[in-house]
Amino acid sequence: MSVSAPAQPRTLNTFLGRWTMYRLTVWLLLACVLWSFVLSLTGVLFYTPAELAATAATAVASALVTSRVAGLLLRTRPQTDSSLITGLILYFLFWPGTDGAQLGIVALAAAVATASKYVLAVRRRHIFNPAAVGAFVVAAAGLGGAVWWVATPWMLAAVLPASVLILYRNRLLPMAGVFVLTAAVIIFVRFLAAGEAPVEALTIIAGSYPIVFLAGFMLTEPLTLPPLRWQRLAEAAVVGVLFAVPFSLGPVAMSPELALLVGNALAFAMGQRGAVRLRLKSSRALTPTARELVFEPTRPVRYRAGQYLELAVPHFEPDSRGSRRIFSITTAPSAPDTVAVGLRVAEPSSSFKKSLLKMRPGAEVTATAVAGDFLLPRDTTKPVLMIASGIGITPFISQLRQACGEGRDVVLVYAASSTDELAYAAELQELDVRVLICTPTDPGFAGGTWLGPGLPGADVLKREVPDLASRAIYVSGSPQAVASARKAVREAGGRRVRTDPFLGY
Repeated sequence: MSVSAPAQPRTLNTFLGRWTMYRLTVWLLLACVLWSFVLSLTGVLFYTPAELAATAATAVASALVTSRVAGLLLRTRPQTDSSLITGLILYFLFWPGTDGAQLGIVALAAAVATASKYVLAVRRRHIFNPAAVGAFVVAAAGLGGAVWWVATPWMLAAVLPASVLILYRNRLLPMAGVFVLTAAVIIFVRFLAAGEAPVEALTIIAGSYPIVFLAGFMLTEPLTLPPLRWQRLAEAAVVGVLFAVPFSLGPVAMSPELALLVGNALAFAMGQRGAVRLRLKSSRALTPTARELVFEPTRPVRYRAGQYLELAVPHFEPDSRGSRRIFSITTAPSAPDTVAVGLRVAEPSSSFKKSLLKMRPGAEVTATAVAGDFLLPRDTTKPVLMIASGIGITPFISQLRQACGEGRDVVLVYAASSTDELAYAAELQELDVRVLICTPTDPGFAGGTWLGPGLPGADVLKREVPDLASRAIYVSGSPQAVASARKAVREAGGRRVRTDPFLGY
């Protein structure tokens, strides 16, 4: 028995995958802004619509203008979505008002925040959360600190679902959970020690501390995160402690923004990599709807097989998916002179992919991040089961190339819509790995076993991989394919399943 994922399922992953994480963050911040105006018009918020509008316009305009000026001076293309995010976050941090002096402080904070992306950066990748930098510098200059007015019970009604959507889209709910739990528990204990009733303490924590906003919109900013999951959890715990305990060092008192900056510094120390320039070396067709692009880095790229990199390709009039995208690396870390990625090229294509595929050898792009925890066990004696659907084969190719000669016991289940869509078919036949092919017709795969169309169900998995329960299991592909495969694996007796769902493809 085989199972097939629905052709076009209406799932949350499918919906959120329509936008890049940056564009999605812009939309959700705008939704929170709109909600603040609703609260103002209904008298729930103390601030008037005019004060809110003036503050929002000032913060956003200052961020956009500073970004344009920096772009001209440094000859780089400004990131509009990033500037909008910075301005909109600062809107929620400073007192809303129409007073010129107050608006000047907001404008300064936004300008400093945006400039920090270029000044406090290593190899074109900023180290600190820009909004936190802007708020901290303004406070350190004695011009007035951030008040985080977003931390109100009524604003939480919009901030909480927006934060959950962002964290779910970016697969950072565990990191945010560690931060929220750490900060909330410490603050709760402090309230109890001060004689506060438990219910009152919890109410104050939920409605008067910017824990959720910081977790959803600032702590988990992609460019300031360390590459590995355990490092992110450690950073979240440290920031949670600093957020909740009233430390002070001389005239400098701990604040939410300072706690975050300390966490950013820790993330950088734990291995955050600066941006790397990649020069296109070659491009080849993998299937009728997929290609592999091979790049030569200007300096060695450190990564582990199964990780991904984020490519930045600024281009004219980017669509809703923006100018940055994440792709699994297909080359092996043991060959650092080249870095390759595989991608789908089926229509309709995004403006990003169209620009990327138009590039000729010698053209350059920027890899802004290398990260991911889709990693094989360090113990090479641990047997592995890989299940790939479509372009989900890409992280496994990197792992198989790296594992060649290690003697790993690997079984690969590879599902594709047709025999023509089996990427890396020739190479897979040469590797020392058992391959179970799932296509509508038999591809005549040398050394492989054809299982028929669709992802295999639990009965087929138990028959073909009888020791499945003892294997480390990895699943990669579209969100719906990953969900189907994971369900079949669980029914077949599989335990922990690592997944790598490809969003937005």
